[in-house]
Amino acid sequence: MKVDFSCVLINKKLTINDVMIKIRSSKNLGNHMAKLNYHHLQYFHAIATHGSIAEASRAMHITPQTLSAQLNLLEAQLGYSLFIRKGKRLVLNDMGHITLSYAQEIFSLGDELIHSLKNHSTDFSFRFSIGVTDVIAKVFSFNLLKTIYTMDDSIKLVCKETSLDVLFGDLAVNKLDAVLSDTSLPTGSPLKAYSHLVGKCGITFFAHKDLAKSLTANFPYSLDGKPFFTAGEGSNQHLSVVSWFNELNISPKIIGELDDSMLTMYFGESGYGVFCAPTIIENYVTEQFDVEIIGKTTEISEHYYLISPERKVKHPAVQHLLTEGKKLFNKPNSLKI
Repeated sequence: MKVDFSCVLINKKLTINDVMIKIRSSKNLGNHMAKLNYHHLQYFHAIATHGSIAEASRAMHITPQTLSAQLNLLEAQLGYSLFIRKGKRLVLNDMGHITLSYAQEIFSLGDELIHSLKNHSTDFSFRFSIGVTDVIAKVFSFNLLKTIYTMDDSIKLVCKETSLDVLFGDLAVNKLDAVLSDTSLPTGSPLKAYSHLVGKCGITFFAHKDLAKSLTANFPYSLDGKPFFTAGEGSNQHLSVVSWFNELNISPKIIGELDDSMLTMYFGESGYGVFCAPTIIENYVTEQFDVEIIGKTTEISEHYYLISPERKVKHPAVQHLLTEGKKLFNKPNSLKI
């Protein structure tokens, strides 16, 4: 069965979620799926690289008719079109981009296999790719991720830090083995994945000592009207803190919304205003920065999730990080650089 998305792609840029919904709505797509042909992927890669069957056929020294037939076989097997025709050029559609990503990873693994066997190497790299949302404190990420090096001497850590939407897209196409986030997978998401709770903690508020001494006694009401830095707008911490302020009927003066928690701490240390951080890292904050604790609350919870895709074989590092992460929450004062 062949699913043609070209008519949709001309008028609309599909998201990963759109693509996954389209695939799932195609009946019997997986029932007739045969084993992929490595050569078909090579032909597809050549067309994607050169932008036309004619140019790709010259580069590969085969006839355009043969190359076109091989592409048709691959598209028929996968069940969807991979290109949009624009004049004489063939341009990848969203499904084509996903297929290209897989193909490049397959070729890379093939090259590593050949290289390893040719050199009889016993140092084959054990790769673990993880995405970390940009609101997660670096000290927490470091203390968690460093534990994977106790698993295997040959492990190679690949870490990508960006927004959650981008990371979910990479997780959907198997570019990542897991995502570390402060929020779980949204209800109703078409992404097939598990949200594992690593741990949760309260929130601690800090300021330079000159500002902190006047705010400690009547916390949290002492924050009313005071300069305050929050995490980036839309982040789970930002929404929780602002909601808490509203419940208390206080209005700190928000003078900064920063995705980078380290940058927030530098502003706080310099006396520009109050900031908050997960209680699990409060000792690190007071040791590394010239700030003092104003107060803390458990009415706001900072959650940490490890999100992994549904696979027949789960990467062993996922379970390892879950185990080690829970240890960090049992001994929060152990976090350090």
